[in-house]
Amino acid sequence: MKNEPNNITLTFLGTGTSTGVPVIACDCAVCTSENPHDKRLRTSAMITVNKKNYVFDSGPDFRYQMLREKVNDLEAIIFTHEHRDHIAGLDDIRAFNYLLNKRIKVFGTERVIKALEREFPYMFNETRYFGAPQIDVHTIENKRFEIDNGLILQPIQVWHHKDMPVMGYRISDLTYITDAKSITSSELEKVKGSRILVLNALRNSRHISHFSVSEALQIIDEINPEKAYLTHMSHFIGKHKDKEQTLPKNVHLAYDGLKVQL
Repeated sequence: MKNEPNNITLTFLGTGTSTGVPVIACDCAVCTSENPHDKRLRTSAMITVNKKNYVFDSGPDFRYQMLREKVNDLEAIIFTHEHRDHIAGLDDIRAFNYLLNKRIKVFGTERVIKALEREFPYMFNETRYFGAPQIDVHTIENKRFEIDNGLILQPIQVWHHKDMPVMGYRISDLTYITDAKSITSSELEKVKGSRILVLNALRNSRHISHFSVSEALQIIDEINPEKAYLTHMSHFIGKHKDKEQTLPKNVHLAYDGLKVQL
């Protein structure tokens, strides 16, 4: 890819599924674990390029994730799909609007943008009221697009279920994919050559709309990246420390706050 950045930091803001971990009212071994790596907010990630921050998805934990990572500036939010655990925190960009006096760029497919209009109609009204979040909307398709001056993302369309498209993204040698159950061979070609691959793995057993660990490992084996990280995990994945020991040497469970340098 042309104009590739030579310094990217990937921060896992959240690595849990839609319920988060621990799950409300659950007393299983994972949910009661004292290991901080077993505490998983809803899935999101941030890439930092040339000291500028870009976030994949803004779920219900977005505010806390920004505070925890001490994020003082944000350029854009790039959405993978429109499920609530990936969009619910969008309103919290208001703090960046106020304090930095800037609008935040939002990227998503037409389907995602329509969902945002339904969920947050006050952001899209022609007559805006004081305090409404300020966003600049960019509708994308399944082709390369620019998110900032010369910074290019390559979308990778995956399928959450039979009729639920989700966009993964590749920047340079880093590919980030979440909420996938299947990937066509043509889209998988876009992933090949990635040095770092992030892929969802909900649990150990099969699921109707998410990769299991074994299914994710099959994709990782085909791509053969230098390192792969599993994300979007439920409490059914098991304890972080125990599960990590069962994985191939180049595969790791991501955890909230993990930073990966590319």
